[in-house]
Amino acid sequence: MALCNVSLQVIPKGTSDIYGTVDKVIEHIIRSGVKYVVGPMETTMEGELPELLEIVREAQDICVRDGADRVISVVKIDYSPKGVTIDEKTAKYR
Repeated sequence: MALCNVSLQVIPKGTSDIYGTVDKVIEHIIRSGVKYVVGPMETTMEGELPELLEIVREAQDICVRDGADRVISVVKIDYSPKGVTIDEKTAKYR
């Protein structure tokens, strides 16, 4: 399967420490071993789509375990059968 990019923004509702909960989601992404870039509004991951969607699913569970009673997630997927990488989109800006 081709590489793709998935961007994830989680907004946990009902937890007393939103940023702490988001930090736990980012820690999970880091531990997953996929390539990622943390931005001010979302984290973009690179990998195969099934693996990235599993990370998105697990992010919801992390938020709930951390006290959220509702999780709003914004997910963007950039997929091409030829593959899509973070570097091809951002290299000229670095």
